[in-house]
Parts: sequence; C-alpha cells; structure tokens
Amino acid sequence: MEERNNNVPVPAPYIARFEQHGLGMYVHFGLYSLLHRGEWAMHFHHIDHGEYRELMRIFRPVSMEEIVKVGKDAGCKYICLTTRHHDGFSLYDTCGLNTYDAPHALAGRDLVREFVDACRKEDVVPHFYHTTLDWVHPDFKNDFPAYLAYLRKSVELLCKNYGPIGGFEFDGNWSRKDVDWEEDALYSMIRRYQPEAMIINNTGLSQRGALGNEHIDSVTYEQGLPTPIDRRGMKKYVAAEMAMTLNSHWGDADDYNFKSPRRIIEDICACRKVGANMLLNVGPGRDGTVPLMSRALMNTLGKWMRLYGTAIYNGRPYLAKEGVKDFILRDAYDETVFYLFKHDLGINGDPNVTLAEGGRGVAVFEGFPKTPTSVTWMDSGEALQFEHRGDTLTVGCTDFRYGQNHCVRVARIIV
Repeated sequence: MEERNNNVPVPAPYIARFEQHGLGMYVHFGLYSLLHRGEWAMHFHHIDHGEYRELMRIFRPVSMEEIVKVGKDAGCKYICLTTRHHDGFSLYDTCGLNTYDAPHALAGRDLVREFVDACRKEDVVPHFYHTTLDWVHPDFKNDFPAYLAYLRKSVELLCKNYGPIGGFEFDGNWSRKDVDWEEDALYSMIRRYQPEAMIINNTGLSQRGALGNEHIDSVTYEQGLPTPIDRRGMKKYVAAEMAMTLNSHWGDADDYNFKSPRRIIEDICACRKVGANMLLNVGPGRDGTVPLMSRALMNTLGKWMRLYGTAIYNGRPYLAKEGVKDFILRDAYDETVFYLFKHDLGINGDPNVTLAEGGRGVAVFEGFPKTPTSVTWMDSGEALQFEHRGDTLTVGCTDFRYGQNHCVRVARIIV
C-alpha cells in the first residue's frame, strides 16, 4: 500500500507531473546508428576516432518528426533523446565548442531543434539525455576540471536554446568513481535556466534505485524492475524511472532478441504498481527511421494504452502484495476511482483452440475499506461480480472474449 505517513514529503509540482506521465520513450540515435552494431560500437569494436568521425560525411537522417510520432502513437507522454552519447558527437549545434556535431555533418542542421519542435507539435514533453563521460575529448583523461567546464557549457546550450525542457537524463558518472564530478555546479546551472526540469543521473546496473546528489529528482532502474521507495524521513520527494530496451541494445544493432509484447506490457504494469515511470527505448536506423520490429512493438503497446492508458497515467500505488502480480491503483485526480490490474486470464473458448494458459480468476484484495458501487472492464464495459466484506474486496474476473488477449486486463472500480 502507498505510504500515507505524515513524515513523507510532498512532491514538487513538476515531479508530480513527471510521475503522472507513466510512460516515456528513450531514443538512442547518433553516428553509431550508421554502423548497425549498437551504441557502444566505437568502444567495443575498437574503431579509431579518426575513422569513426568520417561517419559525419554520410550522417543525414530524415526528419525527427517520424521518431516523435512513433512515441506519441505508443502513448508516451515524454520522449528523451540522446543529444550526445559517449562517442562525444552532438545532435545539437555546439555553437563553437567544437565541430563534432550534426550541423557540421552531412545533416547540416540542428537535430535537437527539430526534435523539440516535433515534440511540441505532438504535445509530447521533450527530455534530453546527455553523456557525462566522453571517449574522445582529450580533457576527460588529461584535465578533468577543464573537461567538466566543457560539459557544463555544453549542457548550458541545451538549457538556453530550446525553450522549456521536461528533464535532463545524465549518464556516465559511474565511469570514474575516483573524481569529483562537480555535480552541484552542473545541477545549479540547470536550475537557473530550467527550474522545473527533472534532473536524473543514471546510477547504472549495479546501483539501481540509488539516490545521489540532493538535486536529483528521480532514481533510476536501468534494465531492472523498480522496487517501492521508502520516502519516510526524506528531505525531498523523489520519483522513480525504469529504462528498458526492446532487445539487447540501446542503439540500432543486428539484434533479433526482442522482448515480447506481453513482457513489455507486464513490465510497465510492474512499474506503475510501485509508482515508477517506464522509459522504453528505440534505436532508429541509419536514416533516423524506427526499424520495423521496434515500430510494431511500439504500435502494439499503443493499442493497449488506448484501452487502459488512463489507469497508467492517473494511477498511483494503493494495494499490492509482494510476489503477487495483481494489484490496485488509486486515481490521482478522483478519489472515487480505482483500477484493478489482472494478469494471466484465460480466453473464453476451447482450450485446444485458444491454448489458454490462465483461466477465469478471482482477485482478492485485503485492505480495501470502501464498498464499490461497480467494477467494470475498461475495454468492454462488462460489469463484474464482486463482494465486499469488512475491508476485503473479492472480484470475479471473467475471461477474455474469444478473439482477444491483452496480456494484462484492467477494471475500473467506482466507490
């Protein structure tokens, strides 16, 4: 159950808005996309920087509008673009800091500007990913304070030149644990220009959910399901976000190991069960278009979100039991509305035809004190039988109709 202790801080309005986004799309795109070998291709394939830099001569993606449209249609409320990855190449105009950017490539234009304009056109909140490590900048190894000054000047351009931004996702501090990253200086600068931007810094696989600098607005869970946050006694309310790939890579790669729609849907439900957002990644191909398999998965997620998205966006943690998939969320805006998430239902048909793994289930929740007036499936409006005794709610969950299987089904409870 969600904490309601007076010792839990109240989220700042911009953090509360971020939490209600529910679903975002990550976009890993850069010079590495031309190689079809993943975003770390330069590093793991030992490509000389001079050779790698030659990719600028053929880097000319189509409009960023297509990428944003894929996220919008999937139900994503925010999209986070890799404005600069670890290879040091920037998708934005670095305004003289270097010539290793999209305007100096064959593209000849500021792709971040294009991305932000497309987000605003589609009513999607733009977020910026920015690396903190750099494989090619000489100061990263030789003069770290000078490198950090360069990093801050780079991020300052993103703060100043693109209007209000929803958030900044940093990544790379884990690369050098022996140095002072001067995070206060970086984050304070962002606050001056973008006071309501989320500040997030990826803590990596080994430190999922770790809370770092006091300016941080959300903890991260990279490629791993989030766990509930005990916010009692915290000086500041922080959100949570899980970042997940569709296959084994963030950038476009020769990778067939795609997750199933069921896995993706169950994972976003698991995120919302504990109040975390899911940031689901796509890696556009060399021309900046989203590959067919990724597009299909995002399209399928969009269909599910059109049925149940209200529960994902508005739902906040309420009743959940560790080790049990099914749970209940409360509506953040209407105290009479709750959402029941039911997994592993069967299909109303001959099991030899449907190959159903589940079956009609009874969902039982203890600690639900209010007596419902109705419980209905959000996809069909079908009324469900229920019983409420004391603080225990029992709901008879009917199977999917033949010709239908949404992996996770959501019912609206009205009290």
